[in-house]
Amino acid sequence: MDLLITVGNLPHWFQPGVTYFITFRTDDSMPADVLELWCRRREDWLQRHGIDTRTSKWLDKLHALPTAQLKEFHNSFSRELMAQLDKGHGECVLKRPNMAKIVAESLRYDDGKRYLLGDFVVMPNHVHVLSCLLGETDLEKQCFSWKKYTATRINRSLGRSGRFWQEESFDHLVRSPEQFEYLRKYIAENPIKAGLQEGEYLYWRSSDV
Repeated sequence: MDLLITVGNLPHWFQPGVTYFITFRTDDSMPADVLELWCRRREDWLQRHGIDTRTSKWLDKLHALPTAQLKEFHNSFSRELMAQLDKGHGECVLKRPNMAKIVAESLRYDDGKRYLLGDFVVMPNHVHVLSCLLGETDLEKQCFSWKKYTATRINRSLGRSGRFWQEESFDHLVRSPEQFEYLRKYIAENPIKAGLQEGEYLYWRSSDV
């Protein structure tokens, strides 16, 4: 989180801005037993690498790890999480076009003001988005803003209340143009790999990258 954007228009990739691949998921997107085991394994790995998730800056410490250790972390946990999400657990409310549209509108709302928005896909029970933060925009606060607004509108549309999104979001700091292009491809192909039909997801490709 120690990089700042220094250009006025979106370049081929967001470097030298603080660019993230962000994933947030619905509250029912993973079975409780699967999630509990995954969390225990991840917590053990982080503790062995000197990272205490009870502190407010634990993500900063994670991103500061050497590239090889970050790669090990994401190979061990991020890919496993994505595979579980693509199994389509839960009610999958976001498969409905009108619900997915609410999320898309929220992501695009502050594009160019608080962040530069890259590609994103709204899957049935989770969202992947590439975003470059601008100025003093805080990653955690921005994710909270997206989720609070969309949860309120979606719950209202469904005539219900309660938590819609899982509290924790997952982010990966993009470190190279090659990684940026890999993640764009991942976003584009995610619905196909998950076996979704047209109309069961919402994919948006930025025209500026």
